[in-house]
Amino acid sequence: MNRKNYPTDVSDDEWAFVAPYLTLMKESAPQRDYDLREVFNALRWIIRVGAPWRMMPNDLPPWETVYQQAQRWIKWGCFEAIVHDLRVLLREAIGKKAQPSAVILDGRTIQSSVESGGRAGFDGNKRRKGSKVHVAVDTLGHLLSLVVTPANEQERAQVAELCQLVQEVTGQSIKVAYVDQGYTGESAKEAAQEEGIVLEVVKHTEAKKGFVLLPKRWVVERSFAWTSRFRRLARDYERLPETLAGLHFVVFVGLMLVKASAKGLLTSHLQGLSS
Repeated sequence: MNRKNYPTDVSDDEWAFVAPYLTLMKESAPQRDYDLREVFNALRWIIRVGAPWRMMPNDLPPWETVYQQAQRWIKWGCFEAIVHDLRVLLREAIGKKAQPSAVILDGRTIQSSVESGGRAGFDGNKRRKGSKVHVAVDTLGHLLSLVVTPANEQERAQVAELCQLVQEVTGQSIKVAYVDQGYTGESAKEAAQEEGIVLEVVKHTEAKKGFVLLPKRWVVERSFAWTSRFRRLARDYERLPETLAGLHFVVFVGLMLVKASAKGLLTSHLQGLSS
């Protein structure tokens, strides 16, 4: 099986932006047998099509090389760093402050597979066994932080960790977090307050018919819709929760690179660095 001209390949500007984050050793290092750009392209291919690692196309680096390098990138937080800087770039481009003052929290249950079934839990509301991905996004829908738990874990129990993480990545800039009714309760409210964040529950209207667009809350639902387009995240195929979390950041790297490239931000940023 071969992959020819697949749209997951990064452009020259995209690669020029991300390469400094992903280069953990010199390009001339003797243990490097494959071009790092092609390794990154292969990782993006796997995530988009949802194929098993061993079904890597013949014209990409071997799956073992891609998997091992992906684990190194995830371990060192490379993708989180890229997402952080792209978020700042995109926010400032539309006149917003570099760091947000508000976030939206929510959880998404992903059905388990044979690989992840051992750590899965049963979500009674969704009637599904799997993992729950708890995320915090800014008001543009860009990922700030993420926690993976068994699906039976309650959203409100993750408030403390999520709030701590968002304050770390934003430099304590978050003042309010918008949530749904799954986050009600004094424990969740107090956990957020300890991090200097006000938890604001956005409730459904008393009487509703059909789909209702909830203020602020729709942003995180759109972010989940973005990730659902990547087949590797359609189910939890990962043995390690850290891998599942890391692949979410890889997806947002791709999404945000496309946005930044369309606005010409990557070109201007790279020109600024070279001048």
